[in-house]
Amino acid sequence: MRLYPVLLLFLALSGQTALAQTTPPNDELANLLVEKGLLTRIGEVGGKVSAQASDLVVSAMGFLGVPYRRGGNSAETGFDCSGFVKAMYEQTVGLVLPRNAAQQAAATQAIDRAELRPGDLVFFNTMRRAFSHVGIYVGNGKFIHSPKPGAEVRVDDMGGSYWVKRFDGARRVDTEANSPKLR
Repeated sequence: MRLYPVLLLFLALSGQTALAQTTPPNDELANLLVEKGLLTRIGEVGGKVSAQASDLVVSAMGFLGVPYRRGGNSAETGFDCSGFVKAMYEQTVGLVLPRNAAQQAAATQAIDRAELRPGDLVFFNTMRRAFSHVGIYVGNGKFIHSPKPGAEVRVDDMGGSYWVKRFDGARRVDTEANSPKLR
């Protein structure tokens, strides 16, 4: 994991956008975060985002480029979509989410798309069944996920035609209560 981009994201999440927008010219990940509008937007909402959500998004960004692997649930072996979400919540927030996307949807609280905050889960119908794909919302209409075989953990725009057609809903993980549905 490269520390500079994670530091930039941390600064943005904590509202330090002026510092976060200075990136070295050869740092591809940092430039990508700026280009995608993640640093600016997350910096704008930083004061409204819980510390746990900030940590979750920063941690997830540290796994950009990890390869997809069906059934994968670690950086060493690769991630599938739900394995990525489960690992991020366990490592960062200390909550154990169910293993697959549909179970994760069932264990979390439905919210309106307009209520999305960084750290919320976004679900898509990518296999002709509800809640077959999941990612973590990072802000500004973007989410981080492990998309498919041959791809890597990446940030995508929910406004892209592929994702708009397949959007299945947004959910919030109750990080305050130790819900039995999460175990």
